[in-house]
This record gives sequence, C-alpha cells and structure tokens, in this order.
Amino acid sequence: MMQRFTLKIIIWSEVGWDIESKVLGTGQLRFIEVKGRVEGQDYITVTKNEIMHTLNKPDSYILAIVKFKADGSHTLHYITQPFAKEPDIGKRTRNYDIQMMLEKGTRQ
Repeated sequence: MMQRFTLKIIIWSEVGWDIESKVLGTGQLRFIEVKGRVEGQDYITVTKNEIMHTLNKPDSYILAIVKFKADGSHTLHYITQPFAKEPDIGKRTRNYDIQMMLEKGTRQ
C-alpha cells in the first residue's frame, strides 16, 4: 500500500527545512530541505541551522537536491542523514560537493 502525506510549505520561516510532510494515519513528520542547482554547478550551500536540524532529527530529515538541465528537464535526488557532524564554531554555512552528496542518496 502506498503511503500518503500532507504537505506544508514553510520556505521563508527559517526553521531549518522547506517542507513539512506528515504521514497520514501515523502522524509521523518528515522535514525536507530542498536545494536546486543548475546542472554543472559543483556544490550546494547549507546553513548551520539546516545541518543542526538534520542532526537533531536524523530519521525524519531529508535533503532533496533538484538538478535542472539546459533542456528544461530535471532530476530529483533524496538524501537521508546527509550530514555527520555539526559545523565548526563561527561557521554559518558550509559548502558540500554535489556529486559526493548524490552518491549518498536515491534518484527519483
């Protein structure tokens, strides 16, 4: 049986994710951070807030990377538990190699 979800878009609220997804029936929450990049770009930038929320909710947090191609199409990759440690003190953002991140995830 396919799971169904309700979605709440919260892009500008700065909570550490862009979409809240609730599994219907169980109420389990998933937190999805979306990063879009034009094909050919080498890195994504992630905020300290986003990383900290990933570490605090490792089983509920998903990093979604959307790669946009020149022909207008795109590929979508989901990465669970994308980060292993918190950023250094004083760091507000970190850059991550897209290819290395994609190797951790699944393509949709």
